[in-house]
Amino acid sequence: MDAPASPTASPAPDAPRRRKGERTAERILDAAESHFAERGYAGATLRDVAAEVGLRTPSLYNHFPSKESLYAAVLERGISPVLDVLTEVVEARDRSDRDVRQTVERTMGLVGKHPNLPRLIQHETLSGGRHLTPMLREWIQRTFARAYEMVEGSSAASRWEPDQFPLLVLAMYHVFVGYFAIAHVYKDLNGQDLLTEQALAKQTRFFGDLVAALFEEESDRERR
Repeated sequence: MDAPASPTASPAPDAPRRRKGERTAERILDAAESHFAERGYAGATLRDVAAEVGLRTPSLYNHFPSKESLYAAVLERGISPVLDVLTEVVEARDRSDRDVRQTVERTMGLVGKHPNLPRLIQHETLSGGRHLTPMLREWIQRTFARAYEMVEGSSAASRWEPDQFPLLVLAMYHVFVGYFAIAHVYKDLNGQDLLTEQALAKQTRFFGDLVAALFEEESDRERR
């Protein structure tokens, strides 16, 4: 009697197809980030996003089931890594050894990967806080809360009054967001692209010096 045939193994996932789907999703996110930055959540349409990627709108729904889910994915992709960096700094066991410049470098590197995201945030905030989508409001609140904890837990916090901590957070927010938000206008006005690798490196060094100065302890200032 012939031996029973071995059960057929389940086919392995189609890795190339999956990778293609992931690449398409990234392209959709890039296009959506740009459109949301240009027109805001209300003004951007899935039809325009799909057209930029070379898809029909129904095909876009295979990746993101709604405009809201696409917007959420754009925010998650851009803001979550920055929150992770701030959380890591806040929860560091030895806070005295935190490298402020390294934190700035990591943050600038992350934001530099999605330079339209600060424009998106600025576009929505300029329309007034009442009009912020709940999702964006939550992300901004979480980022501000972590940044406040970072300031409050720093070794140099004693040189600032507690009621100045929120102002320090706002200052850092405007420095980072403002640089990327103004980049496209600055290029039109002065012909200088602020988003080139060289320009970003220069600005990162400057931001590192600036933030380090804000967190510098009085004893360090006196020795200079």
